[in-house]
Amino acid sequence: MYQQMIFVNLPVADLDASKKFFTELGYSINPQFSDENTASVVISDTIIAMLLTRQKYAQFTKKEIVDATKSSEVLLALSAESREKVDELVEKALAAGGSTAGETQDLGFMYGRSFDDLDGHTWEVAWMDPAALEG
Repeated sequence: MYQQMIFVNLPVADLDASKKFFTELGYSINPQFSDENTASVVISDTIIAMLLTRQKYAQFTKKEIVDATKSSEVLLALSAESREKVDELVEKALAAGGSTAGETQDLGFMYGRSFDDLDGHTWEVAWMDPAALEG
């Protein structure tokens, strides 16, 4: 069966710092699709974050590129396999220079936290109880 993929393209101010940030979260950089202006961050087999210098990103749009530290352009949400994995990823992000974004949400059957990366892009990480999903 075909697995559809998503490639999230994000403008970054400092490509090397962003690469370091995401590798500190445990993700890898695919060198085949990376160069001096682009880094292909492998989040999973079907999720890739393409980090582009602002100049490179501008080649793909005629729109103004927002400063994500001042304006929200997107909320990126990732699933986690447990509450502990939510905390683990967010704590890695904070240790790598990210910042807390929003309050922890604990609804019992669902648990989530969020962080802003070095460029202000907001990443939400959530776990949902599989039993709650079935019911």
